[in-house]
Amino acid sequence: MMSIEQRANLIEIRHALSADERNAAKAAIERTQRHFNEFNGTMREAYDAMTAQTPVADGVSLGRIGNAHIDGWWIRPRSAPANCSGCAILFLHGGAFVLGSATGYRGFASQIAARTGVDTFVLDYPLAPEHPFPAAHDAVLAALRWLANSGIREVALVGDSAGGALALAALGVEERPALNIASVAAFSPWVDLALTGPSFHSEATHDPVLTRPVLANAAATYLGAADPTDGRASPLHAIPGRLPPIALQVGTDELLFDDARRYAAAAAEQGNAVQLEIYEGLHHVFQRSTHELASARHALDEVASFITRCWTRDA
Repeated sequence: MMSIEQRANLIEIRHALSADERNAAKAAIERTQRHFNEFNGTMREAYDAMTAQTPVADGVSLGRIGNAHIDGWWIRPRSAPANCSGCAILFLHGGAFVLGSATGYRGFASQIAARTGVDTFVLDYPLAPEHPFPAAHDAVLAALRWLANSGIREVALVGDSAGGALALAALGVEERPALNIASVAAFSPWVDLALTGPSFHSEATHDPVLTRPVLANAAATYLGAADPTDGRASPLHAIPGRLPPIALQVGTDELLFDDARRYAAAAAEQGNAVQLEIYEGLHHVFQRSTHELASARHALDEVASFITRCWTRDA
């Protein structure tokens, strides 16, 4: 069941969760918890192994790029026709700025590449504490320059959690590389490293994935002595007046629930077009669970449709 509320510049869509889907979500969370409890390795290795459980979509090819200018993976649909000449998707992975890799996220990104029929580049950006703020932000801008120099003229930015924040923060740069950002889609974006969201502090929030100490420690590790409200780290605090169309998806069972809601409301208030999808009873970046959750597959279908509608160039 779905309900839609439309206000000036903001479309809010709420998805109710069936009993079967709620049980499937519980099973997905329990599997993830077992994975971390039983994994024999570093936290980064465990996180990569967890994200790699999202299967690589059928009908795509994978190619590694690693040189002095860029590091990551191209995911290229083999049969689905690209609907935009000179277009690409730049996928920015999550992991609270301290975890995650392009290799681990190939499956997740491929689900979007296959649904859109558009070449997708998954960026490996530098992680903290080895590379603190603003290293990740600067790497995203370098990737956009690299894409522009490679002949890409229009890009959609997609990211989850910290990657969603990186995508939205890139919109605040006044002198971006010479390519058009046609749209941004963010799954459970972490847009406020100052951690001021009501859902983060509410005792009513029972997040089965993230904890307050984990997020607070990750923010401190990435930021160091930097201002947590700097827009390059926390795009909620520096929303530009002109943005491309934005799609946000978030579950109600998240500490970051209000990060997405507050960003959507503030961006719409400034005259920007925002689509906010709220999934009742679902957890942080549930979209990775494409095997277990029909909601994950539906959410990815919705994002792919959104990206496809927003291209401005002809096929």
